[in-house]
Amino acid sequence: MQNEVFFEHLCEELRQNRGLYPYYKLVDGSPSRQLFRKAYFMQRLEYLDRNIDLGKHPKIWDCGCGYGTTGFYFAMKGQPVYGTTLEYYPEQWENRRKFWAQFGDASLCTFQYANLFDQAFEEESFDYIILQDTLHHIEPLDEALRIFRKVLKPDGKLILIEENGGCWIKSAMLFKQRGRKRIISVYDENLQKEVLMGNENIRSEKEWRKHFVEAGFRLDEESLQYIRFLPSWHLNVGNVRKKVEKEQKIWKKSAFLRHHFFWGVNMVFGK
Repeated sequence: MQNEVFFEHLCEELRQNRGLYPYYKLVDGSPSRQLFRKAYFMQRLEYLDRNIDLGKHPKIWDCGCGYGTTGFYFAMKGQPVYGTTLEYYPEQWENRRKFWAQFGDASLCTFQYANLFDQAFEEESFDYIILQDTLHHIEPLDEALRIFRKVLKPDGKLILIEENGGCWIKSAMLFKQRGRKRIISVYDENLQKEVLMGNENIRSEKEWRKHFVEAGFRLDEESLQYIRFLPSWHLNVGNVRKKVEKEQKIWKKSAFLRHHFFWGVNMVFGK
């Protein structure tokens, strides 16, 4: 299934199932806002496509899968995905599976409510680990990275898709929201115990690099990508692709702008 087709079906699903709102706002707001959100969403799908080779029938772990959109995306391409998550997402999994079964084999993606620190994976068992808007929630971070490195195959890839903790505007918004309390403890009713969580503990490229290198990972420098710079009112139906291309030129030319004004950063790490 092509990305545009997947996106059209996803928007159809969101109109039918308001239970996925406000996590997904792709069909809400002004036309320019919807274009803006679509551009951001599609760039992330394209990033996954560039960095995952489906031809080798890989074993993929979507850690922090949430409502399972990434799993359904790959299922529609015929690729199995294993996803894990905590919080409130599981109540929607079967509703979503019924919807996506209209277009492909939705059984290819399997989900589990699980804390990664409680799981017992075999060493070197995954070709790809996807961490999309997830790692800033996982604590303790260093212990999590140790587990990820242990279960990743020697030539495997860990794909990190995150908000940019160096972005001044985003950082100010989060500081107003949660102050300096970056790590919290919450009681998980399903697990029946306290769980340590990052409180929107986003980090900059420099900080991610430091943690991953200390854990024994190496960054694929060619994989580094910043996205989401121009505000929504810059976009219209006829110029989205040009604006995205412009953003990609800007971050490569200006270290100051990419570090402090781009909202998203993507990176791929290997052993």
